Amino acid sequence: MENNAYNDLNSSRRKFIKTTGAAAVGGSFALNFINPQSAWAGINAETLKVGLVGCGGRGTGAANQALKADDNVVITAMADIFPDRLQQSMESLKKGHGKKVQVDEDHQFIGFDAYKKLIASDVDVVLLATPPTFRPDQLTAVVDAGKHVFCEKPMAVDGPGVRKVMEAAQKAKAQKTSLMSGFCWRYHFPKRETFARILDGGVGDIHTIYNTYNTGTLWSKEPQPGWTQMENQMRNWLYYNWISGDHIAEQAVHSLDMMAWALGDEKPVSCVGTGGRQVRTDAKFGNVYDHFAIVYEFEGGKKGYHFSRQQFNCANSYAVEVNGSKGKAIIDCTRNRHEIQADERWRYRGDGNDMYQTEHNELFAAIRKGEPVNDGEYMAQSTMLAIMGRMAAYTGQTITWDEAINSQEKLGPEEYSFEVKYPVTEVAMPGITEFS
Repeated sequence: MENNAYNDLNSSRRKFIKTTGAAAVGGSFALNFINPQSAWAGINAETLKVGLVGCGGRGTGAANQALKADDNVVITAMADIFPDRLQQSMESLKKGHGKKVQVDEDHQFIGFDAYKKLIASDVDVVLLATPPTFRPDQLTAVVDAGKHVFCEKPMAVDGPGVRKVMEAAQKAKAQKTSLMSGFCWRYHFPKRETFARILDGGVGDIHTIYNTYNTGTLWSKEPQPGWTQMENQMRNWLYYNWISGDHIAEQAVHSLDMMAWALGDEKPVSCVGTGGRQVRTDAKFGNVYDHFAIVYEFEGGKKGYHFSRQQFNCANSYAVEVNGSKGKAIIDCTRNRHEIQADERWRYRGDGNDMYQTEHNELFAAIRKGEPVNDGEYMAQSTMLAIMGRMAAYTGQTITWDEAINSQEKLGPEEYSFEVKYPVTEVAMPGITEFS
């Protein structure tokens, strides 16, 4: 398949990254004005109606931030595959926002097709926070319906999914509806300033980038009586690569996104790496790895070294180090450290911010101003970085960008149902598992 959608999006990369790298963007919007004549995508309205798809912790958090972002926003529809999660989320939002939560019973949608019913309701903005396997189809449906959208990272779990996301992003740009990603560090003031300086040559010509996401183990839920195989996998979605993309995509993609940011979102030529599961070997952990080590090669010999791990009682690290001809930049997410050690030394000493809230502040302000934001290019590429890294580790082979972006491997079943028995594939074995 030709990746024309990627090529079209990539043409505006430099202009876009300069915009997202400017620290001033974060505080430039007035959030409290309401203009009934504001227009976007041919719609005139005063109250913005929000729909939430995926009512877990991150979805509830996104809805909370959306309701705080604008004085005249209400949530009118919610969707999830599990009634208990929807109810818990709704009660939590009601406690914090009262009358801004107006979700009638007939707008509480349950099931794998619930997102379609929500999109068909009279919402203006859709928040997508389901597990990433569902993101491509849901994003496509939202964009096709002409709605504005916030979608959590990552954007897909396989190549076909990324290509679908690229097409949706391109359509959103053409129709002038906003598309914002959950790559939250791009909305963090200290990082905006730091990466803007890197892009302006603060460390000189970049030759290597070291990035990590080494953390502890995560939650798991014990199977309950009456759960089908599909429900157990959905309740423990982190541990099934067809749902999560593995932890390099589901979690560590944040670090890969910062590596990409430092390079102006230049796509790599290829990658090679390793990974496996040494500690998290119980069957309840599905078929994902617990560690990855990937080397990305870029044009001109630049290299990116990525390490991610989910193992307990180990040294943790969540950081990016950008090395160039003039010196290096250090971005430490754990210690909130942002500095450049070069001919001209610099450390960020400005204001911090709640990056999650800033995302929604800027999204809703952009809608009000009729100046849509579109994160489609980098959100798709950063997701692909994680997927190709997983491919390299799973197979033990060197994987080129072109091979990865054009891969025909599609993870997951063709249909979603709690009655469907979707067997857990074997844990990938480098040298045995084949690239497809």
